[in-house]
Amino acid sequence: MESIYTIIGAIGLILIIIGVLIKNKNRKIRDIVYIFGGAFLATYSIHIKDIIFIILQIVFVLVAIYDLKLQIKKTKKAKSGGKIIKKKK
Repeated sequence: MESIYTIIGAIGLILIIIGVLIKNKNRKIRDIVYIFGGAFLATYSIHIKDIIFIILQIVFVLVAIYDLKLQIKKTKKAKSGGKIIKKKK
């Protein structure tokens, strides 16, 4: 069981390294890779019960989600000719 968490942590680490290597024009993809990598590392950090690492990974994932939302908003704005499209309720 211990080795499964080590594998999860290693996958998270690899995903974050891949995210760092992705160029700026693929920022949405980079953010998605960061979110998954951070979630995997958060799982590992919870398993090893390291509170500093847990907090770091939670903040990292939240920032990646925030940046992804900003990128989606920018894309919608660019596609609408500069106007922000609001969803109807």
